Amino acid sequence: MESFHDVLFPLGVSFGATGGPERRNEIVQLTSGREKRNARTALSRRHYDAGTGVRSVDNLYAVIAFFEARRGSLHAFRFRDPFDMKSCAPRNIPSPFDQTIGTGDGSTDRFALVKTYGEGADAYQRPIPKPVGESVLVAVDGTVRQITADYSIASETGEVVFEPHAVPQAGETVQAGFVFDVPARFDTDRLVASVTAFEAGQIPSIPLVEVLR
Repeated sequence: MESFHDVLFPLGVSFGATGGPERRNEIVQLTSGREKRNARTALSRRHYDAGTGVRSVDNLYAVIAFFEARRGSLHAFRFRDPFDMKSCAPRNIPSPFDQTIGTGDGSTDRFALVKTYGEGADAYQRPIPKPVGESVLVAVDGTVRQITADYSIASETGEVVFEPHAVPQAGETVQAGFVFDVPARFDTDRLVASVTAFEAGQIPSIPLVEVLR
């Protein structure tokens, strides 16, 4: 990923952010009155406004310092999505059996982390390129594997990399659970801040956008 800084946007501010996924579809109304709908992109893209998370002067200073260190929109970074940051339901704790990420063939030793939304033919598999490394739990064919001893995490790609002795054999299901961040960047090159009262700071809008690989 080009120009990526492996640092986390201020966590206290991100948990007060607003936003969510965006889809780009093309809808054409035919002369018959019926619609023809086409997906313009295969992946959804998330947009956020972190301005709602700034509640103090300390928050304000932290965001400005982070913005300057990223040179505005130049460098991407990690953002903890307050609405969707786990392989499981928001109130649950990730387990090694949350998500199926592949099936072994006896030779493949790298499996990309994904999160599946929905079921069957309509399911959407979202790539997870920025897991929180130490949070990733893995199971193969129902047996929990041990990080470092059996596998490692390629933080630059979001892949589980198995050691030679632990490569999943043919037909074995590979599963994983994890906490993850969204690779994002500032969607502006200007911040407008104000100090509204003693120890109160405000940045009305801090637009962020997901960076897709």
